[in-house]
Amino acid sequence: MSSNNVSLSKAELAAAIGVTAGATAAAILLFQYFSKGSGVKPKVNLDLQKDNPKVVHAFDIEDLGDKAVYCRCWRSKKFPYCDGTHAKHNQETGDNVGPLIMKRKEA
Repeated sequence: MSSNNVSLSKAELAAAIGVTAGATAAAILLFQYFSKGSGVKPKVNLDLQKDNPKVVHAFDIEDLGDKAVYCRCWRSKKFPYCDGTHAKHNQETGDNVGPLIMKRKEA
């Protein structure tokens, strides 16, 4: 039995490593693209004030009363206030989002 000695020059070795690294990077990018469907991240806000470039609500702290409960799941029919819709969203998606509750400290 004869043994073949394989020897590569530094340039050949560098080229082989480059091709391998490039193919690996391309495979990773293709996997990430196809594993996420279209490659576009889903939107949080599905239908609230879509004609505005940014949905912003401001409240004066003095006008809040003793307690205010705000939506953070973007699914509330009373947005920006919470109506409990996050419970259904959490059950359907496995998410754990809940409301923002602001209340006045008791003196």
